[in-house]
Amino acid sequence: MKIGVAGFLPSDWRKIDVAATRRVVAAGLSGGQVFVNKPLEADPTDVIRVKHAFDEAGLVVAQTNGWYECLINPDGATRAEGIRGLQALIRIGRQLDTRFVYVRPGSINPNGHWWPHPDNHLPKTFDRLVDSMRQVCATAEAEGVTLGVEGHVVSTLDTPQRVRDLLDAVGSARLKFNMDPVNFTGTVHDVHDTSRIVNELYDVLGKDMVALHAKDCAILDEHVVHIVEVVPCTGTMNYDILMRRWVECCPEGYFLIEHQPDDRVIIAREAIGRKAAQLGIPLE
Repeated sequence: MKIGVAGFLPSDWRKIDVAATRRVVAAGLSGGQVFVNKPLEADPTDVIRVKHAFDEAGLVVAQTNGWYECLINPDGATRAEGIRGLQALIRIGRQLDTRFVYVRPGSINPNGHWWPHPDNHLPKTFDRLVDSMRQVCATAEAEGVTLGVEGHVVSTLDTPQRVRDLLDAVGSARLKFNMDPVNFTGTVHDVHDTSRIVNELYDVLGKDMVALHAKDCAILDEHVVHIVEVVPCTGTMNYDILMRRWVECCPEGYFLIEHQPDDRVIIAREAIGRKAAQLGIPLE
């Protein structure tokens, strides 16, 4: 089983050097993320230098991520700019020899790509996403790059079946699923029984998973529902099922520790390691 991290490297991707990549390896991680802030403006020499830093440390670019305009924006010009940005990120991912390029569907909420908006869930919004991804996948196919799209209860891809619908509608072998079970944990009942969510994700999307964002969830003692992210194996996420089924369906995919500050990344890595040992799962 491969463990990596989304984070733990300089937030400005241009500052990633050999010392930074070796620090990731020293933490017991074999894959890392490159987050390109402005793919359309990226300097090719920076891409080459960052790739060298990963190679020198023996670290894999497990995920290439970046910022681009919303792929479901109702404004045609803005959506087209998002498509161009993601296409540029795909070309960068090919140069980095990345395992996959991360895809976010975006949100109509102007405050952020992962914030809620009622129109995110409309059929016409889903149709715009299908159209955007068909254009993006044409570039991925030409470049030989795998994409991993992510869903969330607040997004257009709000259920495992909706993700399945997207993959089937686009029909590209290059379009896969980046699994994040916490993102589909949207109710009190979900938090208390995450096994249902985990099993549904595997049942519906297991054959198309490319990576997993490893984190956990908990519910706070508040008068309204507050579901928060916590260190892996410290919340209610059923890591027994999560990890057992992962090595069965996606043995070459990365478990990527996500949304943890630097001081908790090693804690998360150790927690996953202990759980793997309990389950008899070897780590690479």
